[in-house]
Amino acid sequence: MTEPLDTETPDVGALQERLARFAEARGWEPYHTPKNLVAALSVEASELLEIFQWLTPEESAGVMDDPEKAHRVADEVADVLAYLLQFCEVLGIDALEALSAKIDRNEHRFPVKDHQDRHSLK
Repeated sequence: MTEPLDTETPDVGALQERLARFAEARGWEPYHTPKNLVAALSVEASELLEIFQWLTPEESAGVMDDPEKAHRVADEVADVLAYLLQFCEVLGIDALEALSAKIDRNEHRFPVKDHQDRHSLK
């Protein structure tokens, strides 16, 4: 029996649970080691890169205007996110908490300088 389509955007935890159920139903858990998941993540990120590899900056900015390319980009983004979420699940990393902490660190590492300093022609 298939689950009804949810009209609300699922949260990260719900997506991780759904991915875990998907893998469990197919007996894939033994293969979902951190090493294998990060390797798969790298492959999927490379497939996303491949779409943009020889595009000009202007072409890359308009990639979503081409329905075929837009579909490919969305699929590869989904693959990257799926493997990242599975990787985080296996290692017990809260992806949103990790991202928030990283942004906090970057805000301290790279403070905003005075507006005029950024645009002066010294």
